[in-house]
Amino acid sequence: MRQNSIEGNDPVFKSDLMRVFEQRGFVHQCSDPQGLDALAVKGPVTGYIGFDCTAPSLHVGSLLQIMKLRWLQKTGHRPIALMGSGTTRVGDPTGKDKSRKVLSETDIEDNKNGIRQVFDRFLSFGSGPADARMVDNADWLLKLNYIDFLRDVGRHVSVNQMIQRDSVKLRLEREQHLSFLEFNYMMLQAYDFVELHRRFGCQLQLGGSDQWGNIVAGIDLGRKMDGVELFAFTSPLVTLASGAKMGKTASGAVWLNADTVSPYQYWQFWRNTEDADVERFLKLFTELPLDEIARLASLGGAEINEAKKVLANEATALLHGRAGSEVAADAARRTFEEGATAGALPTITVDANELDAGIGLLALFVKAGLMSSNGEARRAIRGGGLRVNDDVVTDETTKITAELLRDGVIKLSHGRKKHVLVRQG
Repeated sequence: MRQNSIEGNDPVFKSDLMRVFEQRGFVHQCSDPQGLDALAVKGPVTGYIGFDCTAPSLHVGSLLQIMKLRWLQKTGHRPIALMGSGTTRVGDPTGKDKSRKVLSETDIEDNKNGIRQVFDRFLSFGSGPADARMVDNADWLLKLNYIDFLRDVGRHVSVNQMIQRDSVKLRLEREQHLSFLEFNYMMLQAYDFVELHRRFGCQLQLGGSDQWGNIVAGIDLGRKMDGVELFAFTSPLVTLASGAKMGKTASGAVWLNADTVSPYQYWQFWRNTEDADVERFLKLFTELPLDEIARLASLGGAEINEAKKVLANEATALLHGRAGSEVAADAARRTFEEGATAGALPTITVDANELDAGIGLLALFVKAGLMSSNGEARRAIRGGGLRVNDDVVTDETTKITAELLRDGVIKLSHGRKKHVLVRQG
């Protein structure tokens, strides 16, 4: 299998799909760039990305893959969002130093239902030639007979190649436990590609660069089992200019479901983008025209903050709708420019009896997710970084009571940009 890195080769693509992917920075590797470009020119290409059901929501680290499916559809092709409730029972060893926790069938189903909500925001589902489909690999994996699978599929899979894949090789080099269950994951993902081609004519698998080995295994298996040509396309893993991992914040992962991370919190995540990442993120996570992105990226000094607001507005509108984005932006403006207590801020509820008796300041900031520990809260107080109802806190022994409610809420703040409202329950 030829591994072809597009970057630096200056290819001239004819299809809208490949031009968009190249111009907006989605390209890392492709098994056959010119072949995929020619296929996309001829007619609709069906492509898929798999998402295991390991959590009740996807987080912003998955957004790059979701945007690729969206652009696939916007350029006239058909995306498949593959729910991996079958492979979730096994666990992908890619990038992991230890085995994934085994989830119950109920947990997997609940997680799948939570993840489905995200895709309705980004894709248009239906039965038309470019309408998206949502498929679950449990439909075929759970029906497999093990002996038949070994005979029909396993004989085409090279163990020599499997142990050279990074997902396996790194675990072995570190002498970390790799179960036989996980070792089978690559074979199951490869079989997914073959099954999707048989059922839906799927010829393209997309993913992150860490999935290259698994995707290529599917191409090999398709050629050996059915004599078909399949394509692999991966994007670079997204890290911040600072080197930090995309989507990780002090308060945890930035989830895509509104009941976990509010539209306001999501807007703030994008507003806090580092200066050096603004242009790249505008290309990857919005649909703004490239000339407008170039104009915003050229802003210097304090004006770059206007570009960050546009990024926050556009990224939030894709996930939460234009109205949700506008509410979040207005809440930020009122909070930071007018000092108001905005209803769109993230909120926690504290039992009325607890507030009547008084809850410790340190414990409340930890409960609100603004601090990770009492010790961190003490240090923030010494630095003048914590406020209650916009008043700076100086006494760490302060008790927060219902007497501090203003219009039914108490506003907790850490610095200028992090706020949580406390309501009495």
